Amino acid sequence: MDNFFRDPVQLATPFFFLLILLEMAWIRRGGRGEYEPGDTATSMMMGLGNLVTTIAGAFVAVAAYLWVWQFRPFDIGFAWWAWVLCFVAEDFFYYVFHRAAHRVRWFWASHVVHHSSQHYNLSTALRQTWTNTLSLHFIFRMPLFLVGFEPAMIIFCAGANLVYQFWIHTESVGKMGNLFEGVMNTPSHHRVHHATNPRYLDANYAGVFIVWDRMFASFVEETAEDPPRYGIIHNLGTFNPLRVAFHEWIAMAGDIRRARGLRHKLLFFLAPPGWTPPDWTYGSRQTTDMIKAEWRAQTSKARQRALAGEPVK
Repeated sequence: MDNFFRDPVQLATPFFFLLILLEMAWIRRGGRGEYEPGDTATSMMMGLGNLVTTIAGAFVAVAAYLWVWQFRPFDIGFAWWAWVLCFVAEDFFYYVFHRAAHRVRWFWASHVVHHSSQHYNLSTALRQTWTNTLSLHFIFRMPLFLVGFEPAMIIFCAGANLVYQFWIHTESVGKMGNLFEGVMNTPSHHRVHHATNPRYLDANYAGVFIVWDRMFASFVEETAEDPPRYGIIHNLGTFNPLRVAFHEWIAMAGDIRRARGLRHKLLFFLAPPGWTPPDWTYGSRQTTDMIKAEWRAQTSKARQRALAGEPVK
């Protein structure tokens, strides 16, 4: 247990800032990408706040992890194959968490922070939530403790997973070849995940291995014909870190307060972001499923007109 709190993210943080500076220099010399000072400053502040709140909330997560760990059926230990298995298993449960974070509003209220930038560069990787403990995201890692992986091993693998994900937040790196991109998450795959284009919504949830998206039908390829546009469906229009951190929690609380009946109140917690009751009168909303369905219908009609020789508007 002496190594329980050792985290690769802490060791990698100085290199994060170095790489951000190198990317800025690369972009100034004509490389692909963009930095906006206010946006970058907000991402940095969100990252600092995430560090503080993660440390403050660690006691809750650790207490939950150790309580579950006492029920493990056996000890897996620190064999080399256990490290490999733990890393792969942790990445799978990250995929499960990440998918839930986009499909369940309670988790999205926290995760939306990471998607709130309209720019996509290495500083975006640091734009993290301040409400990770409140959103209970740590519950998705509990099966690893329950099955018997060593706590220090799990924490290390989780940190290594996050370190890997830093470098994929860039427009400076293009496609990396079919072999690598067939297995690993890459900047191209993750640009899709951060995009608001209807084609790309709710896709590519992977942390390290893109194979999970390929296995569970959530993979979408980046295309040159449809360059990613970044942000969220309704962009905030502010760099205020407090607004960035809490806007969705405030909106969700307002919806729950106005909802009629327990069922609708619960669905505002559990349904996808954008869901509203059929009789909702407080502004029209759309889920990503609705947005994608409309896009597919429009694309299909445009294709049919093109085949018929009609002009495509």
